[in-house]
Amino acid sequence: MSGLPGDGLPGGVPHRRTGRRVEAAAPLDLSGAGRATAEAVRFLRECQGHGLSVRWRAAGTPSYDPAVLRHLPPPEELPADPDALAAWRADHTHGVLYHRRGPDFVTVLDRRRRGTAVRLTLDHPGLLGTFLRLLEPTPVAALDPVGREALALLTAERLVLACGGWAVTLPPRIRRWPVPCTAI
Repeated sequence: MSGLPGDGLPGGVPHRRTGRRVEAAAPLDLSGAGRATAEAVRFLRECQGHGLSVRWRAAGTPSYDPAVLRHLPPPEELPADPDALAAWRADHTHGVLYHRRGPDFVTVLDRRRRGTAVRLTLDHPGLLGTFLRLLEPTPVAALDPVGREALALLTAERLVLACGGWAVTLPPRIRRWPVPCTAI
């Protein structure tokens, strides 16, 4: 199993990494019941950001709209909803949702809806701070009033998954593109 400091991936999900391939050791909880879902989303987001191929299975029935995760690699199986799995596989494309960082701002590109491209710049200190803080799964109760207000706005824009008392940022920071950047 991996999760070593040089691995580049969060250690909350047991996994094995072989070169550019990662395999989760156990099904990832997508139920939205708490921290396990937030950790699973962070793990998948980081794999996506590093351009890794991921093999994983899902467990649990999502208590949220699973379409918010379709920018992440689809699971091998989603026993709770085969139709959602088919839609996920059909809709998934690398790089449809990601963020880039600048000094005192983050830019998010969201092309999850076909035929549209939305570019958002987060430069308000409350929004930016909350977006960056939620790169690590965080209990909603740990956020101050400004953070909770920012969480509501980021969740409404589908940039954060908040469920089961936990919240996590959805857009990966793409560190490696699968083809040369001039071809995108």
